[in-house]
Amino acid sequence: MPLQERRERINKVDKTLNISKQCELLSIHRSGLYYKPNAEKEENLQIMELLDKQYFETPFYGVLRLTAHFQNLGFQINVKRMRRLMKVVNWKTIFREPKTSIINKLHKKYPYLLKDLKIEKQNQVWATDITYIPMRKGFMYLIAIIDLYSRKVLNWSLSNTMSADWCAEVLEETIKNHGCPEIFNTDQGSQFTSDVFINVLKSNEIKISMDGKGRALDNIFIERLWKSVKYEHVYLYVYEDGISLYKGLEKYFTFYNEERLHQSLNYKTPNKVYYQNVA
Repeated sequence: MPLQERRERINKVDKTLNISKQCELLSIHRSGLYYKPNAEKEENLQIMELLDKQYFETPFYGVLRLTAHFQNLGFQINVKRMRRLMKVVNWKTIFREPKTSIINKLHKKYPYLLKDLKIEKQNQVWATDITYIPMRKGFMYLIAIIDLYSRKVLNWSLSNTMSADWCAEVLEETIKNHGCPEIFNTDQGSQFTSDVFINVLKSNEIKISMDGKGRALDNIFIERLWKSVKYEHVYLYVYEDGISLYKGLEKYFTFYNEERLHQSLNYKTPNKVYYQNVA
């Protein structure tokens, strides 16, 4: 059966058989369902690409400073438009002090468990995050799950939405392939505080850790991954569509895990460190 026909057979509202299982039965990768990039006006795409790069320089900028910065660059942009584009690129302002207000009472928050924790083995702590990926005529979102001890990218996926269901499916797939970590760390994004995501962790008896609000550096290892992915690959290529983006990232993550030497790992690869003590 042709690939396109198999994709069309997926029922995204079927409550008895989740999307991940349907993809498995039809022998297609789940990410293939989300390959259509989101569209934006050309100037907005230009601003969003610059925002994505700016984050690595001034992650502490809020909406007012960013609006002024882009106005100084010559863009006719107001605060309302900037705030929307910041949300689209998943900009998470790092505050100099933790914010103590604006807490979403509908979702339970969990304490940060990694402070002063000595990470001594693989599968002790995993972490995840979502980042924005610019393309020539749109953009997509990338999620990755990494093992903090080895820096190995255990799983990743592309989507044109940041849905909680998507995140939960990636987590379930990772647990199926690698077992369970002792601790799983995320930020306080609504996808990761949602019931569908939290229930996967609880059902597998995994301890839940969350960064303090506005403290992206609590998840510094995955922030470093995003910088590597973008400066070593994404910014060097201009992808036209989701399929080519997926193939390019597939090659990059293979290189990242199997060939790229990490200074913090004494110039070993993530795979070598991850598998060296596996029974």
